Amino acid sequence: MGSLAFYPEEAPLARVRIDGFWIDEVPVTNREFAGFVADTGYVTWAEIPPDPKDYPGMLPGFDRAGSLVFQKSAVPVGTDDPSLWWAFEFGADWRHPYGPESSLEGLDDHPVVHIAWNDAAAYAAWACKDLPTEAEWEFAARGGLENAEFAWGDELAPGGAMMANYWQGLFPFANTLDDGWERTSPVRSFPPNGYGLYDMIGNTWEWTRDWWQEKRRAPSSCCAVNNPRGGRLKDSFDPDSNTVAIGRKVLKGGSHLCAANYCQRYRPAARHPEMIDTSTSHIGFRCVKRTSSSIA
Repeated sequence: MGSLAFYPEEAPLARVRIDGFWIDEVPVTNREFAGFVADTGYVTWAEIPPDPKDYPGMLPGFDRAGSLVFQKSAVPVGTDDPSLWWAFEFGADWRHPYGPESSLEGLDDHPVVHIAWNDAAAYAAWACKDLPTEAEWEFAARGGLENAEFAWGDELAPGGAMMANYWQGLFPFANTLDDGWERTSPVRSFPPNGYGLYDMIGNTWEWTRDWWQEKRRAPSSCCAVNNPRGGRLKDSFDPDSNTVAIGRKVLKGGSHLCAANYCQRYRPAARHPEMIDTSTSHIGFRCVKRTSSSIA
């Protein structure tokens, strides 16, 4: 588990032992999520106007439901200011992935997006499943390959073949669309990994159960770590404001916005923190079902 070749938060390397589990072959799709909503009446985080009491300093007029939508820049820009390509769109949600005027027409088999962590957890509970731990997710994404940088080997595009939906070209300005997709793609559009799993890399980021830690624990020199878990929310209390900070969970897999010049996280070892109350047009999820109850 981990990598020493890209970003510091992916270290250290660790040998990990995971109890048996089943994992969804593909990310949860719009069609599947619609079935959940139809059955339960569930309302996602992006569809609920935020309460200004929960967000001190909220700008006037921002107490409206919405979500973050990627907007390709019109000119080349630096990659140090995400506000240049992200916009909070009122009315954007899982039914309206690109903004209030958009719809799910033609997107039934695309991964559902604009999903906050609680939304993903609610779906998993309804399906009698769970969200994967970071270790489970990475184990599945590697597809049986050990120490390979990508889910299919050590070359990003072997022989020029596109193996996943990610950004080709200069992010966030020019996408050459070598993989055929500007945004999300239908699940199973690219080859599966060695375990027969699709879209573990690219397309959408995927939520895990684990709280974010900047550094994972250093492994023991003598033996594998059994069913490792990420951090806890225990250090999030701020005594000065008497509030509990909104926690961050681990995202895995990268998305269609990962590029060679920005966020090379289209790899099993890559990891990224995300606030649990945040939804975007490039975050989805998949579920697991374990063969034991070792994960509490």
